[in-house]
Amino acid sequence: MSNQAEDSGRPTWQRAASFAARHHRHHLRKDKRTPYVAHVYRVAMTVRDCFTCDDAEALCAALLHDTIEDTPVDFDDIEGAFGSVVAEIVAALTKNMLLREDVREVDYDQRLAEADWRARLVKLADVYDNLCDMSNRPKAGKAALDRMISKCERAITLAAGDSATHPETARAIEIVQQEIGRASQSYGS
Repeated sequence: MSNQAEDSGRPTWQRAASFAARHHRHHLRKDKRTPYVAHVYRVAMTVRDCFTCDDAEALCAALLHDTIEDTPVDFDDIEGAFGSVVAEIVAALTKNMLLREDVREVDYDQRLAEADWRARLVKLADVYDNLCDMSNRPKAGKAALDRMISKCERAITLAAGDSATHPETARAIEIVQQEIGRASQSYGS
């Protein structure tokens, strides 16, 4: 990480948590009650506590993973505050909303496939949290669950190659697969 990212004396993840909270401050989850920042905090905790990855850049990227896509923050803002590695990971996790949806999804998967392995790990934590969060939206229904499971399966496919060299990824894939099984059973799939 850049020296600037360490200048404040606080752990970088603390600064990233504050940065995410400030920039997502008016956003709510789909339940219209939960502050959106709860999602990015849960993603970071999933990376650290469930996937057992304490890599500082992965944790920062987890906290910041939706800032470019969902707020006025851009790559340069993240790079200036947290360094180029974190900015590159966050950029890989950002969909290009200028593209038509079918093209956007192909572009997104391609950029994730070519990115640092930690981008795919954060993506696994992101889809895991979104799948777990579906229990807070009981009216979401089977079609929404099927779409979410499809996103989980895409993330698993993208990350599968990392599991041989990164035990955190192997653990993450196993955890996401278990949650897919639980979710499928609860919806009677």
